Amino acid sequence: MDEQQFVGLLESLMQPDTERVKSATATLNKNYYSSPASLTALLHILVSHQSPNLRQLAAIESRKLVKRHWLDLPNDQKPQIREQLLQSTLSEEQSLARHSKARVIASIAQIDLADGQWQDLPDFLQRASTSQTASHREVGVYIIYTLLETMPDMFQENMSAMLQLFTKTIQDPENAEVRINTMLALSEICMVLDTDEDPQSLKAFQDTIPHMVRVLQQAVDDGEEDRAMQAFEVFNKLLSYESAFLNAHFGDLMQFMMQLSANTEIDDDSRSQALSFLMQAVRYRKLKVQGLRIGEQLTTTSLQIVTELGELSAEDEDITPARSALGLLDILSENLPPSQVAVPLLRAIGPFVQNPNADYRRAGILALGMCVEGAPDFISTQLAEILPMVLHLLEDPEVRVRSAALNGVARLADDLAEEMGKEHARLIPALVKNFDLAMQQLNGPAGDENLAIIKQSCMAIDSMIEGLDKEDASKYVGELVPRLSPLFQHPEVKVQISAIGATGSIASASEEAFMPFFEGTMQTLGQFVSIKDSDDELELRGVVCDSLGKIASAVGAEAFQPYVTPLMQASEEALHLDHPRLRETSYILWSTMSKVYDDKFAPYLAGVVKGLIECLQQDESEDGVTLGEEARELLGQEVTIAGKKVKIADIGAGADDDTTIDIDDDDDEDDWDDLGAVTAVAMEKEIAVEVIGDVLTHTRGHFLPYFQQCVEAVLALVDHHFEGVRRSAIGTLWRGYASLWAMAEDNGMAKWQSGLPLKVQATDDLMKLGSLIMTATLALWQDEVDRGTVTDIHRNLAATLKLCGPAILTASIGENAASPVQQIVEMILSILQKRHVCQQDLDGEDEFDVDLESSEYDWLVIETAMEVITCLAAALGESFGELWQIFEKPVVKYVSGTEKYERSAAVGTIAEAIGNMGASVTPYTTNLMKIFLKRLGDEDPEVRSNAAYGTGLLCEKSTNENEITGQYNTILAKLEPLLHQQQEARLLDNSAGCVARMIKRHPNNVPLADVLPVLIQLLPLREDYEENEAVFEMIVALYQQQNSVIQGLTSSILPVLQKVLSPPEEQLSDETRQKVMQLAQQNTSRRQRRQDASSAGENGQLFGQRTYAIYSKSTGEQCIRQIYNEQYDSNSQAAIATSKCRGEQETDPQWCVEAHVIHERRTDDIKASITIEHYIIPRDTNPDNRQQDDRT
Repeated sequence: MDEQQFVGLLESLMQPDTERVKSATATLNKNYYSSPASLTALLHILVSHQSPNLRQLAAIESRKLVKRHWLDLPNDQKPQIREQLLQSTLSEEQSLARHSKARVIASIAQIDLADGQWQDLPDFLQRASTSQTASHREVGVYIIYTLLETMPDMFQENMSAMLQLFTKTIQDPENAEVRINTMLALSEICMVLDTDEDPQSLKAFQDTIPHMVRVLQQAVDDGEEDRAMQAFEVFNKLLSYESAFLNAHFGDLMQFMMQLSANTEIDDDSRSQALSFLMQAVRYRKLKVQGLRIGEQLTTTSLQIVTELGELSAEDEDITPARSALGLLDILSENLPPSQVAVPLLRAIGPFVQNPNADYRRAGILALGMCVEGAPDFISTQLAEILPMVLHLLEDPEVRVRSAALNGVARLADDLAEEMGKEHARLIPALVKNFDLAMQQLNGPAGDENLAIIKQSCMAIDSMIEGLDKEDASKYVGELVPRLSPLFQHPEVKVQISAIGATGSIASASEEAFMPFFEGTMQTLGQFVSIKDSDDELELRGVVCDSLGKIASAVGAEAFQPYVTPLMQASEEALHLDHPRLRETSYILWSTMSKVYDDKFAPYLAGVVKGLIECLQQDESEDGVTLGEEARELLGQEVTIAGKKVKIADIGAGADDDTTIDIDDDDDEDDWDDLGAVTAVAMEKEIAVEVIGDVLTHTRGHFLPYFQQCVEAVLALVDHHFEGVRRSAIGTLWRGYASLWAMAEDNGMAKWQSGLPLKVQATDDLMKLGSLIMTATLALWQDEVDRGTVTDIHRNLAATLKLCGPAILTASIGENAASPVQQIVEMILSILQKRHVCQQDLDGEDEFDVDLESSEYDWLVIETAMEVITCLAAALGESFGELWQIFEKPVVKYVSGTEKYERSAAVGTIAEAIGNMGASVTPYTTNLMKIFLKRLGDEDPEVRSNAAYGTGLLCEKSTNENEITGQYNTILAKLEPLLHQQQEARLLDNSAGCVARMIKRHPNNVPLADVLPVLIQLLPLREDYEENEAVFEMIVALYQQQNSVIQGLTSSILPVLQKVLSPPEEQLSDETRQKVMQLAQQNTSRRQRRQDASSAGENGQLFGQRTYAIYSKSTGEQCIRQIYNEQYDSNSQAAIATSKCRGEQETDPQWCVEAHVIHERRTDDIKASITIEHYIIPRDTNPDNRQQDDRT
């Protein structure tokens, strides 16, 4: 081998000449690296060459070849190579070269030690690590660290000795590198330390934590940024390991990191790193953090740090302590209960927004905005206090404060759309005022700040308007659109984007009220549909695409039709412009168009499905970054690759490949799963999967040719590494099942019936699809760590059970697997008992009090699990009674929860389950009645409302009549205070429904004369229309029984019937509506005739003593004339007869005879006693046959 040429080629690799590097690489690979001699040459250069850069390069290249050629080297040469390598590394002065050599040693040791060779290496490392020479200690510990990375098992038997060594080296008195290297080694030894079997070693490790803290503190104090970064990385890594390693000092560590983050005298990078640790701790150790009760301290510390935001532009993406603190607030609100975050935050920001320092006022509203998404339910209850503060800040003299207030409005409206929408009359004028003022001052000295106000105003309007109903939104169209449309041509792209986005939302909210601006808007926006000359243009094109979709949904299919084809063509072209965001907007547009056009979207399906499937089949590895050995020296640092900032993190021992650190390497799969890296392609797939669900739902039968292909593609993504894809995949699969079910019913399949075995058999296609989806769902559900995904699994399963019934519960999921019902029950129990993996800290090792208050996101997991219970009951019907025996105890536990939302959900779940399981609730009657009676006195109106609902259902469904009727007086006494107009609507409605069910089931056990007048005054119900069914079914039943009390209330009931039969239509089901219409008709007839007869009686006239009528076979009008002329002296009687005659003529044009017999008798003590009989005389084909009635 030509050594001189070989060295020359290596030197070429270090030149800034791409072509020369490529040529040298090719020559080395072809002519040299295939021979073992190349490894010998590289090792010789590594230990002897004068150039440190070439020594380092030789180390990198030789490490690549160790696995390939080390075993082929002559055995008699190896001892000398090993010794030279060790001595060279000990004496190496250049840090990067020293570390690279150490990794070569580790690579050779990995082979030799496994083969029983190099037996003296451990002794050498022990001597080096305890040497009197600091540099030798540094090298010794670093080589141990690299060996722990590559072959940690070799140290397992010597765990105690290694920890004794590290206990000394972590306190090295003179060399910071020794201390840092020890920290790195300690982070690796955790991988093989068995915390259960070796408590002594665990204790020894825990004892090193305070020393690690001192190492980090010293690095920060000395301004040693690189060492501080490595130390922070060690602590972050320990967070991802078993909690036992940090538990003993976790509280102190959190306090230390809080102190660092708040210390304005240290560098910002260290503060940001401390905040990063706190973020990860809250995310992965939320139960531990919650148990320490430091949420309030974390919140107030973060709030204070946010005041340092300064004059940084919103577009500035640099990581700063203030920005990191905002991120921490976001994570705190998502993972801790409101009592530890939102409550203390609202308490703290009051003085902040009144502070004369604008930085404090801005910090207050920004912090609030960051916490809305994590605690929307709680924040919604505080809007009465929050809104005056927000309106005040929207008037602030400082532009940056008003900008922050606009941001706050947008965030509040995003998560509290309905609640904020109710305040539109106060908020939208304030937004417009800010917009107008900024436009007036745009060309002044504060032009940039006012430009920011314009963008923020548009975004706030965008968010606000979507929370308004159509009527309210329509009021603002003429005011807002003329203001925004001139900005469509603004030179600043982000201004264009914000204005166009807001206009689309205005159209979507106002619908036909947008029509006057439709044509003009389309003409202006049309010019942007095909732009593609820059990233800014592509970004703008995407927003235009979004807005046009919203406009289409607003104006409807017919008005938008001329624009559909060119827009669809542009959206398909957008798929090939290498812009993920633009591709996403194309998918979303397809979703919108399918909703607008339904069946008429069919011509576009082939292209749409092709684009969506191609998206799902993209290779995500393209987004990965392949890094060579040099990356080891960049751990913890940020580098810029392909224009993106990338932080280099240690991916663990598995990365010790021949050539590169490759995220696709099978050995590293678990490591990279833990990192949870989300690529642009993954997020694009999430959108595409959701769009498939939208399109198949709206195009129904037209989608069938593509159904199987899409199901297969989506099914393959159920275990995707990105939770967003998993979540959307499960949702789309169940939507597909529901769509196929609906089509089967349209084609003649009977409506499902509750219970198992199945009473209605689903089609073969549905059974096969159900088996596939149920198998995938159960597998994912068991191990899913993302609570949002688990929540969506619950929602989809509940919706499917409610819509499609019990068929999915019979799905075939494998011969040896437990049945779907058994697995569902087990999963729900684990959720209710807070044992599911998504409810645990990262390792799930610690035992925590299950009664700990939940964050709102955590509670959603439990609440939606309860929805599955109620829908399972709906699907199983009376057979659910057996399962309730399993669910009762864990559900009832929440009935006495400290939080009102826990009690409300639990009581509501019990109520719904009773309604669905019917008479099978009977064995549980006594216990459930006690629960409901207690909760009828709950302090929260929502809990009382659900308790009233449940009580009524229990009275209706249970067959334990002694228990039920025995409690009637107690129930009525509990309900009496609730039956007043000043009560909340839903509470009032459910209380009325409860009384109605009690009356219908056991009318003799209710004092109707006292109860019915009160009940009738509350009708019709105002909010919970479902209870109208119970109320009016009860009224109809009492009339059918000719109950005298209800008959005496007819004059009060008739106006109620008129109201409930009026819009909105959803007040009654079709079946109940028909009964109520008949009742109204009968009572109106009786009432009118009674009035007429009474009037005749008062005048001393006998009216219709014996009356008969013959309707000849003729048209309705002829009937009217005949009735009027021959029989009746009253216009009102003729009107009644008209209605009857027309009804008969429409249904059966046969001889129709109807008689009204009215008798009047005078007595001494009663002025007029009226008897009214209304009946139909049998129809006769002979018009000469007259029939009459002699009844009195």
